[in-house]
Amino acid sequence: MSRSQKAAIIVAIDAFLVIAAFVGGNAMLTGSFPTVAILRASTPFLLTMVPAAIAVILYFDLHRMKLNSYELKGVIQTALMASVSGATGMLTSIVIGAGISPQLFVIFSMILLIASASARLVLREIVIRIYRQGKGLKRVLIYGAGRTGQQLAAALVTDIEVSPVAFVDDNPALHGLTISGLKVQSSKSIERLVETHRVDRIVLAMPSASEADKARIARQLSHLACEVHIMPSFAQMVMTDGHATATKPLDFSKLLGRNHLESELPGVSEAYKGKTVLVTGAGGSIGSELCRQIAMCQPRMLIMLDHSELLLYRIHRKLESLHCDAEIRAVLGSVCEPALVRQLFLDHDIDVVLHAAAYKHLPLLETNAVEGMRNNVIGTKVVADAARAHGAERFILISTDKAVRPTSALGVSKRLAEMLVQDLATRSTKTMFSMVRFGNVLGSSGSVIPLFQEQIARGGPVTVTHSDVTRYFMTVSEAVRLVLLAGSFARGGDVFVLDMGEPISIWQLARKMIRNAGFTVRDAANPQGDIEILFTGLRQGEKLREELLIGSDMLTTPHPKILRAQESHLSELEMANVLHELRRLIEDHDEQATIELANRWVETAKSGSGDKMVPATNSEKLLSN
Repeated sequence: MSRSQKAAIIVAIDAFLVIAAFVGGNAMLTGSFPTVAILRASTPFLLTMVPAAIAVILYFDLHRMKLNSYELKGVIQTALMASVSGATGMLTSIVIGAGISPQLFVIFSMILLIASASARLVLREIVIRIYRQGKGLKRVLIYGAGRTGQQLAAALVTDIEVSPVAFVDDNPALHGLTISGLKVQSSKSIERLVETHRVDRIVLAMPSASEADKARIARQLSHLACEVHIMPSFAQMVMTDGHATATKPLDFSKLLGRNHLESELPGVSEAYKGKTVLVTGAGGSIGSELCRQIAMCQPRMLIMLDHSELLLYRIHRKLESLHCDAEIRAVLGSVCEPALVRQLFLDHDIDVVLHAAAYKHLPLLETNAVEGMRNNVIGTKVVADAARAHGAERFILISTDKAVRPTSALGVSKRLAEMLVQDLATRSTKTMFSMVRFGNVLGSSGSVIPLFQEQIARGGPVTVTHSDVTRYFMTVSEAVRLVLLAGSFARGGDVFVLDMGEPISIWQLARKMIRNAGFTVRDAANPQGDIEILFTGLRQGEKLREELLIGSDMLTTPHPKILRAQESHLSELEMANVLHELRRLIEDHDEQATIELANRWVETAKSGSGDKMVPATNSEKLLSN
């Protein structure tokens, strides 16, 4: 049938239901079937009520609404149609003085609503069954009854190739509930559900779940004889141009073992197997993923150091749920405490140090530059000295692209930390010092994607500092994997730079996230759009474009996405003078002098004729030399 033919049938059905509902309502009110005389007397009412119902149907395009789209909004419009039709009949009764009880029209409206909505739902079920006939339906079990799972279930209910059978969820409060027509079961019932319903595929509708949670679930599902797929995260949906909403098979080798590292560079995990590994800043975005991936490399012991009690508790709990063989130690404290750090090395004979502890929120460090220097520079010095003094095999500093010709307190502090490590590398006979530099990590604390998500959820505006701002992006799991790969073949003094691909426009990213959330961008070309993008101006110390290299000399490594930079650094005497003066100024909490000292020794943006970092108390952040 053509669309117009289908629409005409729907209108005819509703018109018939108006007549049937009026006759039925009269029968219910009187307790007997209407006589011919009563039916003849009903004609004036039907002549007004049927056109009124058809008018509402045409106004809301109820006759053109696809059956598989008929849900709450369609029911509300049907209710309005029934109410208008009933009100029209009541008004007709008053005008002609028929004296019919208003109860009849109330009953009529209720019957019409139920009959019209039911007719559409029955038609939808008939059509779906016709389309599904002869097709092998793929039975799907949805893991996760949250918002994403509910949206997935609603989409699959009317699908002609896929049939959802149930939800499973780890939240006990949801067990036994029925959501989107599916019962929520405990995750302990998965094996029984797969067997009972002959499930073909399990879909993890948990895009925001951590890698540790995914690994725990993967262990639970790995023995089942069915496919396991995962819904993409929001970050993946906005960063890819293909079929963003398609599920993808769960990579068990990535989540459950060290084969993922081994597939890229055989023998890499040997650098961590049986070792005692210390991760500083273990509760942060990078640190927690480092801990998870290292735990899969079968170390003898993994020591996690962080000054945040909550973050340390979370990563410790997640690693315990993985049931890995390594001994896990959670240590609460700061890298700026020399006694604590020395005791860690004395007690545990640490082999490998991954130093991820750092203050990294750019605007906060602009107004707290002294504390940024204390944590990012002095903290690095404390841990690096302890590693050298106790003969650790490797020390790997996690750095950032903001350290390249910096214009911010964050960038200057990280560049000083890099030069400190470079200096120690020239004087160390046993410990191999190296650093890995990369750009922004998708979804990490302080990154733009969580901020944009929050702003879009509030209805906007989405704030972008400048229309020309670009940034490098990489997923946290990929960045950490490359860090571990780089650390495994460090030779001492290496400055590893990760290939981040092409820089991405933050303005275009914001537009894409708004569209992928189902909204339109409000701008001059579309003044009636949903969400506006507001340009706020560059923040203090922020660049338009980040860089990954100070010089131009690059060497290849065994991995195509890891490069080795050739960069100069301060001499031993110069570094000693900088650190001595820096410690004194930090103890005096002299922000002005601290930043002036940093500017003297760090090559900032356009050094020699351009911009340097200045204190946040100044009226301008950038001053000419």
